[in-house]
Amino acid sequence: MTKTVEFYFDLGSPTTYLAHTQLAKICADTQSELIYIPMLLGGVFKATGNASPAMIPAKGRYMFQDLDRFAKRYGVQLRFNPHFPINTLILMRAVTGMQMRQPQRFAEFVDCLFKALWVEGRNLNDPQTVAAVLTENGFDPQEIMALTNDESVKAALKENTEAAIKRGVFGAPSMFIGDQLFFGQDRLDFVEEALRQD
Repeated sequence: MTKTVEFYFDLGSPTTYLAHTQLAKICADTQSELIYIPMLLGGVFKATGNASPAMIPAKGRYMFQDLDRFAKRYGVQLRFNPHFPINTLILMRAVTGMQMRQPQRFAEFVDCLFKALWVEGRNLNDPQTVAAVLTENGFDPQEIMALTNDESVKAALKENTEAAIKRGVFGAPSMFIGDQLFFGQDRLDFVEEALRQD
């Protein structure tokens, strides 16, 4: 039976971006299925009393040094976004909408937004910048914005976030293999180990 990794994610997390760059390969190497589940990290933080490590200055400084080490190890680009923190409500509705309505373009859509945030350092708090990023990547900004106002899309993102909280998620990235929770991109070795176990 094929194992699955349920990947609860929010674009606004740099650690989630790093996990995103590695999980597809890990799943391909272990003949496992990767399932992306968009959630709203702000909602998770509010429900669990958690906060971004970047909100604690000393921890934030350390975290970005550590993320730089991991980016070098993974051979991927990472740039701290100067506009951090990003309000991801509209972005995550857009991601949810694409997953629901255009699943064939979902991976490409997520890639372009992660790249804009964590490689190019673009200000995705600004609607004009979001529209420019979408246009540059072959997406219709008006079509995407329409998705973000779709009540069924809003409801799906809310349901995903509530389900994540019920499962014990307190931050991002959070990965489930069966009932096992793995938190943080620095736990990908444990994810791979779990996928390789009989």
